[in-house]
Amino acid sequence: MRRLLRIGIIGAGHIGGTLAREFAAAGHQVAIAGSGGHPRTLERLAGTLGERVRPVDVAEAARFGPVALLAIPFGRYAELPTAEFTGRIVIDATNYLPERDGHRTDLDTGRTTSSELVQAHLPGARLVKAFNTMRWDHLRDFGHEAGAVERYGIPLAGDDDHAKWTVADLIEQLGYHPVDAGDLAGGGRRLQSGGPVFLADLTAGELQAALGAPVPSFRSGHPYP
Repeated sequence: MRRLLRIGIIGAGHIGGTLAREFAAAGHQVAIAGSGGHPRTLERLAGTLGERVRPVDVAEAARFGPVALLAIPFGRYAELPTAEFTGRIVIDATNYLPERDGHRTDLDTGRTTSSELVQAHLPGARLVKAFNTMRWDHLRDFGHEAGAVERYGIPLAGDDDHAKWTVADLIEQLGYHPVDAGDLAGGGRRLQSGGPVFLADLTAGELQAALGAPVPSFRSGHPYP
């Protein structure tokens, strides 16, 4: 049986708006916030996404439910409040793009990853990297129901197994096959801009091969731990 959730989304651009629409269509309740604006500025957008989506501010989106999703420019992650994310599963869909975010030596040299920096800023969150490797319009259009002969894969990485299963289930609900890329450090590095699967539309098997076995693929219908 599908587990319906309250999901807060921070970021109302292409990725945030697309996922708000898709999560709502799957039956979830969604609160969406711009990266810094007043909720009133999102009323028109929310009105196009259906009755299960409502505009809020960033703090309210962060504490709206057990799952929050970050779809803001990576360079703004340090502006996020911290206490509101404590105990929540936080899906990191951000990408470090130096031409937009400015160069960071620690990232350019590979000393750390963008998701590790977000996790350090949100120490009480259970961070999972996901939904950052596919173009927003492909994410909107390429999902297929379970049972399709082949489905596109969406990779995810994190250190908390329960959080990863929760995100894997959401990926399944949107019509994609979740593929485990490993922990936040190693797996997150594989998913970054310039990595082997970034903006590559791949089936689950192709995605596993590109990530490099032995990372296992999640199985459809796996129960929550």
